[in-house]
Amino acid sequence: MSLPLNMSPSTDDKYRAARYNMVEQQVRPWSLGDEQVLALIGTLRREEFVPDGLQDMAFMDIQLPLLGDDGEEAVANGHCMLPPRVEARVLQDLKLQAHENVLEIGTGSGYMAALMSRLAKQVTSLEIEPALVELARANLHRAQIKNVDVVLEDGSNAQAIGGSYDVIVLSGSVYEVPAALLDKLKEGGRLIAFVGTEPMMRTTVYTRTQGKLTISQPWDTVVARLKGFAEAPRFKF
Repeated sequence: MSLPLNMSPSTDDKYRAARYNMVEQQVRPWSLGDEQVLALIGTLRREEFVPDGLQDMAFMDIQLPLLGDDGEEAVANGHCMLPPRVEARVLQDLKLQAHENVLEIGTGSGYMAALMSRLAKQVTSLEIEPALVELARANLHRAQIKNVDVVLEDGSNAQAIGGSYDVIVLSGSVYEVPAALLDKLKEGGRLIAFVGTEPMMRTTVYTRTQGKLTISQPWDTVVARLKGFAEAPRFKF
């Protein structure tokens, strides 16, 4: 079933067709069959979560830089938005429920947190870069999203994370997921992360069931690194 062209709530939405094409040409063909997720991706205004001047690039299948003049440097530093199809696939795999509390590590522009806020009860998003905290807060305020808290914090420091969560999302890649972070999952909870190094990273889903963790790796991708997390040990001769 295709999404209708009149899906946008506003008749003066100049990017409505661009979002529609993004969904039909990029997102849906990438094993996306959840119509609720597709509708959400198609209606939430992604172009309002990118830096000024980059609105026309908001729908491209790239990691979109958020800070600095050098796009490659911004992506290398993790200051970027993930490609739309990756965000959509994560959202589909999480199967968020209306009663769930979500922890996101790596807020970026706030777009992924905004998506999750439409499906979950509450989203707490941790961001290590102060400029991105300000950007995300402004974007979420403009979108009138009230159930997302953006916190300036190093998400790799699990000891600084209070409480436990139904869902944890790492919006960037890591060499491995710290055990202390997995301990923050509630019973029935899921954590999703991009694990490994280039040229291939495994999207890894951890699920806590009866106190034990099960692991699945449904698809591969390559995305920018999250800051603060440990890298692979270097061999010494």
